Amino acid sequence: MEIEGASKDNLSPPRSALTAALLLAALLAGNVALALGPWFVREADTGPVSAGFWRLFLALPFLIVFARASGQRLGGMPPRTLALVALGAVTFALDLASWHVGIGMTRLGNATLFGNAGSIILLFWGFIIARMLPRGAEWLAIVCALGGAAILMGRSLEISPLSLAGDLFCLAAGVLYAVYLLTLQGARARFGSWSLLVWVSVFACPVLLALALALGEPVWPTDWTPVVGLFVVSQLIGQGLLVYALAHFPPLVIGLALLTQPAVAALYGWLAFGEVLTPLDIAGMVLLGSALVVARASTRKAGPGMVTAPTSSPQPSPSPQRKLGSQASGDEANP
Repeated sequence: MEIEGASKDNLSPPRSALTAALLLAALLAGNVALALGPWFVREADTGPVSAGFWRLFLALPFLIVFARASGQRLGGMPPRTLALVALGAVTFALDLASWHVGIGMTRLGNATLFGNAGSIILLFWGFIIARMLPRGAEWLAIVCALGGAAILMGRSLEISPLSLAGDLFCLAAGVLYAVYLLTLQGARARFGSWSLLVWVSVFACPVLLALALALGEPVWPTDWTPVVGLFVVSQLIGQGLLVYALAHFPPLVIGLALLTQPAVAALYGWLAFGEVLTPLDIAGMVLLGSALVVARASTRKAGPGMVTAPTSSPQPSPSPQRKLGSQASGDEANP
């Protein structure tokens, strides 16, 4: 999923070639780590929503340590802000649940692309708030997004209606992630990303657990390896590396690096699960991936009710990528 990053205004240029190389390596490695999340979700012997619960719950003590080590306060949040964070956390929990369900129903490349669609959703939202028509490359992003989504969904329908339903679950996760970012834009301006992610996890964990129980999913793992791998690789390593690297790159570079996620997911989807891609599938992924890059590079200055396009849900974002969360959790993206 997507991870929320810095805007162009607070970029800090690398001090040396070695530093630049380390930052680029961290950016790419973080995206690769997030891309492995769907593999662990599929391998977990819990339900997909239950895996989302463990992903956040097991990471929570570490997030608290990261917040304290970064000098970010965990208390003192005004009641109104806390209520908004709780509302955003519910949206994030639904985002993660929808994405994890979709992962088990569609191809992994599709799941990763649609789960990261929050950038494109925010681009559309910006047009609505600013009451402006798209311009220049923004038209290109729209055309590529619609064309790529139509191709990928059409191919999924050829495979089975279940695969198309998985695409729709992942696309819904992308929409929910965008709503999550919009809900917490004010809180992100006043609190550190780690401390905010702590509070989001505190509120989101009970929602995910309740959803898993309501769906009748097995919650307690028999084999802890996939669940532990999910929280360590995606939630801690993936997010940690991106938090380290994101503030040093412009949106275009971050968008290009994000494309490693669907590429890696499609590769191990083929190697581990036999998900063969046709030239038409690849064309659809290229179109939708291009739309994600253009959406980030075309980010407009945020006005009232707007946020800048995130850099990859499971976050940290409070994504995923996910989705996760994400500086979202992403995971995202998703959170």
